[in-house]
Amino acid sequence: MIVSIILPDLRPGGAERLHVNLAEEWGRSGVSTEFVLRNAVGELLNHLPASAKVVDLKAARVRNVLGPLIQYLKESKPDAIIAAMWPLTVFAPLAARLAGYQGRVIISEHSPLSIAYRRHGRLHQLVMRASQRVCYPLADVRVAVSSGIADDLASLSGLSLKQFTVIHNPAALGKVNANAACPEQLSGRPGPIILTVGTLKPVKRHDLLIEAFARLPASLGATLCILGEGPMREELEQQIDRLGLQGRVLLPGFAVDPGPWYGHSDLFVLSSDYEGFGNVIVEAMEYGVPIVSTDCPVGPTEILAAGQYGALVPVGDAHALSQAILAALTEKGDQAALKLRAKDFAIEIIAQKYLELLAS
Repeated sequence: MIVSIILPDLRPGGAERLHVNLAEEWGRSGVSTEFVLRNAVGELLNHLPASAKVVDLKAARVRNVLGPLIQYLKESKPDAIIAAMWPLTVFAPLAARLAGYQGRVIISEHSPLSIAYRRHGRLHQLVMRASQRVCYPLADVRVAVSSGIADDLASLSGLSLKQFTVIHNPAALGKVNANAACPEQLSGRPGPIILTVGTLKPVKRHDLLIEAFARLPASLGATLCILGEGPMREELEQQIDRLGLQGRVLLPGFAVDPGPWYGHSDLFVLSSDYEGFGNVIVEAMEYGVPIVSTDCPVGPTEILAAGQYGALVPVGDAHALSQAILAALTEKGDQAALKLRAKDFAIEIIAQKYLELLAS
């Protein structure tokens, strides 16, 4: 079986990384993958399975992707396609219909679109809703990576909730290395290590996390590590300087393998305004790291079972976040329970669910 994975690019986002991991897992079952990219750029290009092919549609803008995609489907005829992230999730089934494509068409959404695009204006909202209403039914399966996203998509598109299938992200990779060396930046620090992982962009609210961290007692001797890269680096560096947190808040950049960072941290914190799922929460749980998260729409509360596996605090509340961090650092967490919960999102389980959809 040949499966084509249609993505904008392979920059290191959550959706991009999980598809690379799925391709690697499928390869063990004899399934070949082709990454069909609007633009073949991104750090993850260097981390694809050796058997995976890359197809560059060379579409400068999203609206230019339809023609090259139709041509690709006519020529390559893969057994199935998976398209992720709107608007590719409407272009892909439309291209498949126009190309006379006979294989399985699966689309998957990884973000609560009504929130992600709410500031783009009424016309954009109307176009998004109309495109979903027309093109979603052209797909064989519509996947949402959380129940909250399924609810959001049903509301936006006007389709029945029953027309969406929820498959959580395969965020537990089973590659925990308890003996991994401590990253040099964390080595020798006397107090607790607080970690977050994510692109440095506004929705992740790293500014809120830094503000919450500044409220912790200095006697705690804690270090905050923000692992990731993105457009807000300069702004965050200025905030760190303004609050006098130099040397206590670290911005090491992007890490291909964040495992050693999880393995040598005492607490993981997610401070986002919204998430589609929250892969990094599962990644931290797999290492038994206690969790504090904003109760943001839509993924964290599903992963943490409404607070059973970690603390949930109101979105945008630096004081509540600071208090929850302090409480979590003084409590003894149940590592075994966290690791067991992470297994619900194991890649072998999720990969098999997708294969069942592909083969139906």
